Amino acid sequence: MFSLTTLAAHKRFNIDSIAEAFSVGEFEHVFDELDENIVWIILGEAEFKGKKDVVNHCEQVKNYFNSITTNFEIQDTISDYNKIVVMGTAQFIRDSELISSVSACDIYEFNNQHKIIKITSYCIKH
Repeated sequence: MFSLTTLAAHKRFNIDSIAEAFSVGEFEHVFDELDENIVWIILGEAEFKGKKDVVNHCEQVKNYFNSITTNFEIQDTISDYNKIVVMGTAQFIRDSELISSVSACDIYEFNNQHKIIKITSYCIKH
């Protein structure tokens, strides 16, 4: 039997895991957790509105990830009520050669149904 404290901890773990999965490109595990009216802002690059638009972009990114070797490292995850911040790095490798690396910070906002309603992504290319 869950107490309210245990239930809150379980939900917190769940949304932390959802955010971390998205941040490391495991998009297909998160599609069911996207609100229909989600907004994803990649600062300085693009903005995607609605679940269909976000899923489409995720599929394009995943196709790119499948064409290279990716090394993702989550450095920290910060949680506060309905917001999760995931900070990390990524390396993209092709034919054993580093082609790009980034430091990133993704900020996730969840609604009361634990669906992602907004993602703001900051990426610095090295």
